[in-house]
Amino acid sequence: MHALPPLRRLICLIGFAALALRLAAADSAAPRWNILFVFADDWGRYASTYAAIDGKPSLNDVIKTPNVDRMAREGTTFRNAFVNAPSCTPCRSSLLSGRYFFNTGRGAILQGAVWDEKIPSFPLMLRDAGYHIGKSYKVWSPGTPADAPIGGQAHAYEKAGRAPNNFSEEATERVEKGMTVAAAREEILAQVRGNFDAFLADRKPGQPWHFFFGPTTTHRKWIKGSGKALWGIEPEKLKGKMPAFLPDVPEVRQDVADYLGECQAVDAYVGVLRARLEAAGELDRTLIVISGDHGMPGVPSGKCNLYDHGTAVALVMRVPGGKAGRVVDDFVCLPDLAPTFMEVGGAKPPAGLYGRSLVSLLKSDRSGQIEADRTWVITGRERHVEDAREGYLPYPMRALRTKDFVYIRNFAADRTPMGDAKTALQPGVIASGALAETTRVGFADMDGSPTKEWIIAHREDPQWKWHYDHAFGKRPGEELYDLRKDPDQVKNVANEPAYAKTKTEMAARLMKQLTDAKDPRVTGDGMTFERPPFSGPLPAAPEGKKGRKSAKTEN
Repeated sequence: MHALPPLRRLICLIGFAALALRLAAADSAAPRWNILFVFADDWGRYASTYAAIDGKPSLNDVIKTPNVDRMAREGTTFRNAFVNAPSCTPCRSSLLSGRYFFNTGRGAILQGAVWDEKIPSFPLMLRDAGYHIGKSYKVWSPGTPADAPIGGQAHAYEKAGRAPNNFSEEATERVEKGMTVAAAREEILAQVRGNFDAFLADRKPGQPWHFFFGPTTTHRKWIKGSGKALWGIEPEKLKGKMPAFLPDVPEVRQDVADYLGECQAVDAYVGVLRARLEAAGELDRTLIVISGDHGMPGVPSGKCNLYDHGTAVALVMRVPGGKAGRVVDDFVCLPDLAPTFMEVGGAKPPAGLYGRSLVSLLKSDRSGQIEADRTWVITGRERHVEDAREGYLPYPMRALRTKDFVYIRNFAADRTPMGDAKTALQPGVIASGALAETTRVGFADMDGSPTKEWIIAHREDPQWKWHYDHAFGKRPGEELYDLRKDPDQVKNVANEPAYAKTKTEMAARLMKQLTDAKDPRVTGDGMTFERPPFSGPLPAAPEGKKGRKSAKTEN
C-alpha cells in the first residue's frame, strides 16, 4: 500500500481527531447503535403482520410483506402507532424535531412551509454526536429549504438512481420495453443497494451511522393495474375486506390493489437493505425502524383526515439484542422517535420536546401495555393545499385518540374539510379523467385518484351518496367515535345522550393537552394559523433557498 501524501495524511488525522472528540462528548451510557430508518411517503398501516395482530378481515389480509414481517418476528411491532399530523411536511416537521407539528413554526403547514433553523433536528444532532449520516430520497418536503433538517442534499446518496421513488411507473416502462417483471424489479432494487452501499463506504472505521431511507413510491400517482401486473395482487380478493368508508366496487378495489402493490415495493426495499446489513456484518449493531408519514392518499378518511385511516401507521423495530416477536400496545406518536434516536446516539435532548423516548419500551422483554401512562395520542392539521378553500383558509382540526374512542374538534366547521368543489362537479370534468389525475381540480385536500373520481361520479346514486357526503361534506364542530362498536369511525355519536359524559371528558382532556403544549390554535387569540404566512397565497421562497418537489407530486 502506498503511503499517503503528507497534506492528505494531516487532513485524515485532523478528521479522526475531530471524530474522537465528538464521540467522547456523547453520552457514554448511550447504546450508540447504528440507525436505519425506513420512512415511506403516504404508507399507512399496511403490512401482513398486522392481519394477525388485528384478527379481523382487512386489507392486510391481501398484502404480502415478507421482509417487514421478518423484522416483526425478529423485533417489536407497535399496535398503536400514529402520526401527529396526516400531511407530509407537518408530520415530518414533528417527527424530525420531536415537537408537536403546531410547535414547528412554518413547518406546521404543507404548501408554503419553511424550516426554522433554530429548531434542532435529530439527524443533525446525531451528526454532531459523531454519527455518519446520510439519506436517500425524501426526508422533509415540500418545504424550503428542501430536506433542511438533514442538511439539505449535503448528505444525499442517490447517484445510483431515483427509480425506487416511482416503482410502478419505472417497472412498467421497463416491462413495456421488453424486460421481464423480475428483471425490472431487480434493476430498481439495485439502485436501493447501490445508494446504501455508497453510504456505508463513506463511514469512518468504528463510526456509528444513521441512514434515512425515504421512498415516495407509495405517494400518488401510480400505474393503473400495476398491483396485479407487478405484484400479483388480485383486486377481487379485496371484496368484503374494504373498510366501510370505501365503496366495495371493482374500480375502487383496483385502486387499492395498486396502492398495496406500491407498499409491497417498499417491503422489497426493506429486504435489500437488511441483506446489505447482514453482508456487511452490521445487522446486530443496527436499530432498524420502519414506518410511514400517514395513511392512504386519495381516498375518504385517509390522508388529511384524523380518522385512523389517515393517522395510524405501521411501526416495526428490530432492536439489537432485543427480544423477538413482541407486540406492544402502548400508544406511540411519531415525534417519540426523535428523542428515541437522540438517546440511542447519546445526544442531549433539547428543550421544547413533547415526544417521549421509546428506548425503555425497546429494551423491555414484555408484550402488551408496558408503561401505564402511554394510553393516548394527539393528532391534528391546519393547512395542506394552500388554495383548497376560498380565501386560502386552512381547515383546523385536533383529535384525541385513546383505546376506545377518538374525539375530533373541527374548529371551523363552516369550511369544507377536503376543500371547495371548484370545477370538480362541472359537466364534462368527470369524463375528462381530470379527477383521477389532478388534485387541484376540486376538493384539493384529497389527492386526485380513481377512487375520488368514482365517488364524485356516483354522488347522486342513493346507494353511494353517503360515501360522497362522508368524503366531501361539511362536518360538525365535534365528532366522537366508539371504536369498540365502530372501528371504521363512520358513526358520529357526539350528540347521543349516552356519550355525553365521554364527550365532555375527552373534550376537556384534549383542550388541556393543547393548552399545556402552547398550541397557537387554542392559546392567545387563536388566529395565528389564520394569518399570513400560514394562510394566504404561497409566499415567495427566501432568496437562494428554492424548495425541491417530491418525486411524485407537490403534495
